[in-house]
Amino acid sequence: MTLAFYMDVHVRRVISDGLRRAGVDVLTGQDDGSTRLPDPELLDRASQLGRVLFSQDDDLLREATQRQELGIRFSGVIYAHQLRITVGQAIRDLQLIAEVYGPEDIANRVEYLPL
Repeated sequence: MTLAFYMDVHVRRVISDGLRRAGVDVLTGQDDGSTRLPDPELLDRASQLGRVLFSQDDDLLREATQRQELGIRFSGVIYAHQLRITVGQAIRDLQLIAEVYGPEDIANRVEYLPL
């Protein structure tokens, strides 16, 4: 099974659009009406939907790390610093992850881009 992504509101639309053109299942925070959710609720929302959260927000990265330390389950987070990855790299790496990983492979984990 391929992964489905939930894109944090901080992610540039061009990344989501590129993934969709490649056939990757993407739901953005804007599409879902969750542009104002605090980070814990955003991570909960992605998990409720069975989607891996992609974020470029350092605060969300801290929330995921805290959940790992406390043993609180979540569907997984992929993080990329905005200045350390190009749009093309982000699309290629996320497409590869979506094709190779299953939900159980990334549950309760944080992956960092670029690969």
